[in-house]
Amino acid sequence: MRILMVGDVVGRPGRYFFMEQTPELRRQKNIDMVVVNGENAAHGKGLTPNIFEELTGVGADVVTTGNHIWDNPKVMEIIDTEPFLLRPANYPEGTPGKGFCIYPVGKKKVGVINMAGRVFMQPPMDDPFRLGDKILKFMEKDCDVILIDFHAEATSEKLAFANYFDGQVTAVVGTHTHIQTADEKILPKGTAYISDLGMVGAENSILGMAIEPVVKRFLTGRPSRFDVAEGAAIYCALLIDIDDKTNKAVKVKRIFIKP
Repeated sequence: MRILMVGDVVGRPGRYFFMEQTPELRRQKNIDMVVVNGENAAHGKGLTPNIFEELTGVGADVVTTGNHIWDNPKVMEIIDTEPFLLRPANYPEGTPGKGFCIYPVGKKKVGVINMAGRVFMQPPMDDPFRLGDKILKFMEKDCDVILIDFHAEATSEKLAFANYFDGQVTAVVGTHTHIQTADEKILPKGTAYISDLGMVGAENSILGMAIEPVVKRFLTGRPSRFDVAEGAAIYCALLIDIDDKTNKAVKVKRIFIKP
């Protein structure tokens, strides 16, 4: 099995480049499943029903999110009804939506878990380690492959989380920072890992946002409105090859596409 996990899609440039590149990538690379983080797809913050349909319409099978999931209120129209739209599982009990799902790929069942970190992150979340243990007890009997999108700021927390679950899941990939890291690897017990997938968004930007307002905030210390940067985009992802017998990762390859 071959799975593509794609970084945070940021605004219109990111959406359009994702829509342009993903169908061809699926064909060229013989990809069986695509997971993408869509929390920044609606003008840099949040997700809407129409944008969810855009992403899934061109090949996204599961859409994960993060701390910006609630920034666009229109997401409430689909958060409880779309089976393959996830928000971090470690939001407090009673939060709308769900944090994990099971997606069929041929005769296999792929579990996807969306989790958020707690270091340097807002709002406060429940413990992802202990909650992860509970979710795995539920999922492992039904799933052949389990993937985790760990939406977190601190690399140390991402590494600790991945090593804690090494051998229990097929992959742990980081999202949130929008910068693709060069540390992709397979951990000792067979779990694929990268600290951050990166983003699909405007290359000439600061994390997908227009440069000038971000610089102004650093210079003045005062709030300024951030807008999505325009222009040519980049596409960052991780391609994971999985052994059909052991269900463990056997190969990982960073994907970085620019026009």
